[in-house]
Amino acid sequence: MQTLYNRSYVRFCSVDEIHGRNHMTRKIVVFLVLCMLAATFAGCGTKSTGGVATSDMAADQTVRYNLGVEPASLDPALAVGNPELGTLIQLFDGLTRNDKNNVPQPAIATSWDVSTDKLTYTFHLRDAKWSNGDPVTAPDFEYAWKRALAPETAGDFAYQLYYVKNGEAFNKCLVQDGKYYAAKVDANGNPVTTTVNGTAVPVADTTKPFDVSSVGVKALDDKTLEVNLEGPTPYFIDLTTYPTLFPVDKKVVETNPKWAAAPSTFVCDGPFKPTEWAHNDHLTMVKNDTYWDAATVRLTTVIYDMVEDESTALSMYQSGQLDAAANVPSSELKSLVASGDAQILPYLGTYYLNFNNSKKPFNDPRVRQALTLAINRQQIVDNVTKGGELPAMAFIPYGFPDATPNSDFRKVGGETYFKDNDIATAQKLLADAGYPGGKGFPAFTYLMNTSSLHKAIAEAIQQMWKKNLGITCTLKNEEWGVFLQDRDNLNYDVARAGWTADYMDPNTFLDLYITGGGNNDLGWTSKVYDQAIATEKATADQTARLKAMHLAEDTLMKDFAISPIYFYTNPVLLSKRVKDFYQGSIGFVDWKYAYMAPAGK
Repeated sequence: MQTLYNRSYVRFCSVDEIHGRNHMTRKIVVFLVLCMLAATFAGCGTKSTGGVATSDMAADQTVRYNLGVEPASLDPALAVGNPELGTLIQLFDGLTRNDKNNVPQPAIATSWDVSTDKLTYTFHLRDAKWSNGDPVTAPDFEYAWKRALAPETAGDFAYQLYYVKNGEAFNKCLVQDGKYYAAKVDANGNPVTTTVNGTAVPVADTTKPFDVSSVGVKALDDKTLEVNLEGPTPYFIDLTTYPTLFPVDKKVVETNPKWAAAPSTFVCDGPFKPTEWAHNDHLTMVKNDTYWDAATVRLTTVIYDMVEDESTALSMYQSGQLDAAANVPSSELKSLVASGDAQILPYLGTYYLNFNNSKKPFNDPRVRQALTLAINRQQIVDNVTKGGELPAMAFIPYGFPDATPNSDFRKVGGETYFKDNDIATAQKLLADAGYPGGKGFPAFTYLMNTSSLHKAIAEAIQQMWKKNLGITCTLKNEEWGVFLQDRDNLNYDVARAGWTADYMDPNTFLDLYITGGGNNDLGWTSKVYDQAIATEKATADQTARLKAMHLAEDTLMKDFAISPIYFYTNPVLLSKRVKDFYQGSIGFVDWKYAYMAPAGK
């Protein structure tokens, strides 16, 4: 494309040069200039799509990506893991959307106002449409947030909305005869329960009905959403990028509870929309032409395959059946990086083990500590994962800012809580707990979801425990959805776990394990921990907030409620034909800006 400033193609005359010429001459000059400008802009229009020259784009703008597993749900209120959340990013826009630096940018909201006390946010919405043509409105957001909080929805991530005024109170209500009530407590503030089929069940206090209109999210009109918070929340705008806070089409969801189960009934407001879901095989998404920013989207089709085995996925990639994959065989990673077929990206996350703290012998902190110290993390990252991971002797990874400028939460709090591979101390702790040399230690199971990497890590840890402590465990793998259910229901002894950041604040890790939290799958509770999290949520003072969060991590780690293994990196298979690929340190791939280049480019 030739530019307007190329002097060999057009000369802009001065006023003095034109002055004095006859009227017809001036008309000719103006006409020629306008024609050249029109031709130049027309040429630009035919040679670019979303700002990329068509000559740099493949004729077929289809990308195939291996997600690894079947998403358990594509309902924003019910999504729980990266497979679900990462898929929803392609299908929805929230009030904001993260850019390549994990900074929220206006999406459905064009702007927002914040009150001086930081408790009220007023969002102004753009003209946007759902994939069925309905307008996206503020009432859709209000409905979606209250639906995510509703106790009958039973969403694990409802706690993301506890920052909203009365959000937690609503989520913890009991439903009786279609009405919401607070749970009954005795004179000491303890829950009153009744026994049903051998299980203690909380009792509703029918004298304390809950008014859903008191929840702090309200549509002032179709284009204005007002949100009132429990306390100042410095990362609240970051939360608005998260799938739990996505809107849903109220008109559709109210009339069809199974709206998210099939592409034919699925309605979304994001860059893509689903057209085919072959369960446990693939999900096909196509460009959503009703998307408010459709002009930016270059890909026409995104296909998510669901191949759990990393070696199989690699073979598919090498044969041209995949363009990218979330899982890379660790044994091949070094050579794939060298060839340019894989990249190791930063990732704010921790791989760790859950202990079922409510079950013997794991209810004894000495046992949990012994099993933690008997693991050689350096050996695992050097010989098993091989992706540049760092051994983790703490829960929160590096990368989160602390209270003072240029400080890191991990470094401020101390880089380790224990010594890696401390076998002598581990053996003494196990003996003190009543199991010298592992004698009398009950048989137990190590639970994981199906993955060759998870299996290799589990086998390494299994051997370390056998060699160092004299105890034996059985490895058990389950399909993703079943695994999540068993872990949530505390139907395990030890289970593989992992967490990655939802937003750029340590709270994204630490609010997992509050008592009664939707993601507290440890059977662990601590009043000190709960109070620390309550304290950090109640203040906008960053020094006080960070101090409280350090106390929370100290409490979790010194009780060895979990066993950190390593801090994540993010190896991905990626064809050189995939351009403008984006996967930030928070971990979600965003295909909105990507495109496919022709072969050989």
